[in-house]
Amino acid sequence: MVAKTLYGLEDVLAKELTTIGASDVAIGRRMVSFSGDKAMLYKANFHCRTALRILKPIVVFKAEDADTVYLEVKKIEWDRFLTTEKTFVVDAVVYSEQFSHSKFVAYRTKDAIADYFFDKYEKRPSVRVNNPDYYIHIHISHNDCTVSLDSSGESLHKRGYRVSQVDAPLNEVLAAGMILKTGWHGESNFIDPMCGSGTLLIEASMIALNIAPGVFRKEFAFERWRDFDIELFEDISSDDSAERDFHYKCYGSDISPKAIGKADKNVRNTSLTKYIELKVLPFQQYPTPPKSGILVMNPPYGERITTNDLFELYDMIGERMKHIFMGYDAWIISHKDECFDQIGLRPKKRMKLMNGELECEYRCYELFGGKNKDYKTRKRENEIFNNRFRGA
Repeated sequence: MVAKTLYGLEDVLAKELTTIGASDVAIGRRMVSFSGDKAMLYKANFHCRTALRILKPIVVFKAEDADTVYLEVKKIEWDRFLTTEKTFVVDAVVYSEQFSHSKFVAYRTKDAIADYFFDKYEKRPSVRVNNPDYYIHIHISHNDCTVSLDSSGESLHKRGYRVSQVDAPLNEVLAAGMILKTGWHGESNFIDPMCGSGTLLIEASMIALNIAPGVFRKEFAFERWRDFDIELFEDISSDDSAERDFHYKCYGSDISPKAIGKADKNVRNTSLTKYIELKVLPFQQYPTPPKSGILVMNPPYGERITTNDLFELYDMIGERMKHIFMGYDAWIISHKDECFDQIGLRPKKRMKLMNGELECEYRCYELFGGKNKDYKTRKRENEIFNNRFRGA
């Protein structure tokens, strides 16, 4: 099987798949391949926070043109999956000089499936773009073609809990990936001081409690497959034995009352209000936070703000981080190096991520009081003491 993801999250997804018992896990570009049975297919859809969709390949072949694609696709025994009463849609992803138009590849694939049934039964299954019974996926890289069944349907980032959103909300898969990249799993408080509609807060709470991301989802595509095992899926989806307690809180704030109103609606829809605290609060007025915590934020990148205002914003972010978040790790995603420059701190870690079409950097700042040299000395002494204490 193949789990698709966003650029930069492949390692996180591979770890998730290994944790739920997948075998032969191998990292690719924006994807992770793995092996498993039907239960693993269901688990991957239900449990993986950083997967966009789970594909089940059914045939691999080579083709130099769309006519060859048509002939090879038509050879597939489609009545193993579809009937003439079922509906389907074809999605094509093409990285090839021989195939210049992905829509034409999808069109020829659709024709091949329809003609297979007409030749055999003199009747064709219907194509339905919205909410079809089967999602067919064809991927072409150079002349290597893979036809798969998409077991997810709608992208898995559509968890089902979001009922209200701000402009350009953070993708849920990206939000979960950002949190998992920090290594945080609920061992301290979580703070997002520019929370928008609350996506980071909700994903953080679900990670801390180990609530599967599929619990709010109404349907997965595999539930319409001919071989769907409803008892097996109910066993997987109703098993909450891995959930755990969360003894801290997720604190969210935003300068916009409208954004906090939307975040509140989303949080209430998840029944996580016990763990998430929201307030209208400009970051420049942020009070001293709880002593134990991590800061993760997605500030504006500049699409709807002037350069001067943007630089002032990031300068203020750096000032607040330095003065009131001592002892924290602060993680920030942004699109422009100039923005990071305004923060005025040296990052401990930096990594590339994609937010929509924007290539971004995700940076970690280790915040401390005093000089860097003194801080590192204290940290090293504490580590030596802790190691000796554990050894005793």
